[in-house]
Amino acid sequence: MKKIVLIAGTNSSNSINRILLKYVASQLKNASFKELLMTDFELPLYGIDYENQNGIPTLAHHFKLEIKACDGILISLAEHNGAYTVAFKNILDWISRIESDVWLNKPMLAMATSPGKRGAIGVLEMFYSRYSLVNGNLLGKFSLPYFSKNFDEAKNLLNEPYHSELGLLIERFQLVIGTS
Repeated sequence: MKKIVLIAGTNSSNSINRILLKYVASQLKNASFKELLMTDFELPLYGIDYENQNGIPTLAHHFKLEIKACDGILISLAEHNGAYTVAFKNILDWISRIESDVWLNKPMLAMATSPGKRGAIGVLEMFYSRYSLVNGNLLGKFSLPYFSKNFDEAKNLLNEPYHSELGLLIERFQLVIGTS
């Protein structure tokens, strides 16, 4: 059974990105899941002075070990002012200090959603443009606008074009990690 890490790039307990992430995970076969909650990895704000005085925090090493131990990554990014949340960016900063290959070329599907019409596309494009250059296994990206109009927890994705688009990405992810 393949181990998939789930990352909702936010510290919100009611995140719609976390709901989307869990929905996608529920569509995968023959996989086990480990959700890495940002609240379980609360780290000091990254700074070189802090690192020089104290080293890299143990929690950053634990996060990185989870990445090393997995077979694939599903990530759904919340957008704050057009960019990553502070909680997610801080973890990125810390784990990039452990080794520059942040995601270790693990197969990854990147997603984002928001209550508005852009579907957090800004943060998704930022992430994709950065990591598609250094992670050859960034298999695709998916943006879901107007979350409450396009998703219902009982009925799931309500809009057929989004359902089809995401379904193809899920199939690709499963094919690459070997669970299909």
